[in-house]
Amino acid sequence: SRSRTFGGTRVDPGTRHLGTSPPPKPTTAATRPRYDQAVSFKDHFSAQAADYARYRPDYPPALVDWIATHAPGRGLALDVATGNGQAAVDLARHFDLVLASEPAARQLAHARPHERVRYLRHAAERLPYRDGCADLLAAAQAAHWFDFTRFYAEVRRVLRPGGVCALWTYEKFRVDAAVDAIVDAFYANVIGPFWPPERRHVEQGYRSLPFPFEEIAAPTFVLENDGSLDGTIAYLGTWSAVQRCRDAKGSDPLPALREELSRVWPVGGTRRLRWPIHLRIGCI
Repeated sequence: SRSRTFGGTRVDPGTRHLGTSPPPKPTTAATRPRYDQAVSFKDHFSAQAADYARYRPDYPPALVDWIATHAPGRGLALDVATGNGQAAVDLARHFDLVLASEPAARQLAHARPHERVRYLRHAAERLPYRDGCADLLAAAQAAHWFDFTRFYAEVRRVLRPGGVCALWTYEKFRVDAAVDAIVDAFYANVIGPFWPPERRHVEQGYRSLPFPFEEIAAPTFVLENDGSLDGTIAYLGTWSAVQRCRDAKGSDPLPALREELSRVWPVGGTRRLRWPIHLRIGCI
C-alpha cells in the first residue's frame, strides 16, 4: 500500500506502522478522525461523549509546556485514550505531529480538529506504531483504566531512547468549604457505590499507579475554570459514576445536587473551580 506523510512521520495506511521521513506541511486529512480498529476496552464515557467534549475543562498551558521541555525531540508525540483530543491539541503546540488514539468511536466523533493532530481508533495497550518512533507518550485523565503490564510494554517499545512518558489526572474540584462539603457528600454517599475500582488511583493522586520509569520530579499544576451552576452540574454529569448511577437506578441524581448547590452559588454567577493536577513523568 502507498504511504502518506503527516508532519515528520510517514504513515503506511495498510499496516498503520510509523517511521520518519522529510516533513512536508500537514494536510487537512490529518485532522479527520479515522476509525481503524474494532477494540475491546473499559468504556465509561461513550454515553456522555458530547457532554464530555463540551464540559470537561481544558488543561493549563503551563502543564504541557513543561512536559514538552523534557522530550528528546519535537517530532512525534502520542496521546493515548485521547477522548475528544483536549491534550492532543495542547501537544500540537510543541510537536510536528501528534497521533491521538482513542478506542471509543463516539469520543472520536467529537474530536477537536488541528492541522498537526491525526486521530486513530485503537487501544493504549496495542499501539500500531514502529519501535522507537516517538519522543513523548502522554495519557491525560486515562491511565488508571489501562492494563498496566501491556500498556507499559508498549510504552517501552514505541518511545525512542530518552523518550518521555507523562501520565496525569485530577480529582474533585475545590471551591470553598460550603461547596466542597456538598460535592464531597455527593461523591461519597450518593454516587460512591458506583465508582469503578480503578477510581482509587485518581483519589490517591496516581501515587498508587505503577510507574516503572526513571521519574522526574514535577512542579505543582492547577487547572482553574470559572463555572456557572448549570455548567458545573453538566460537568459532574460526565463523571462515570453518575452515568452508572443513572443506569442502575433509572433516575438522575443531579437535580437534587443542583438544588443543594444553588443555596451556595451566586444567582446567575460563577464560582472559581480549582482542580489540583497529579502528574507522573519519566523517561525510558
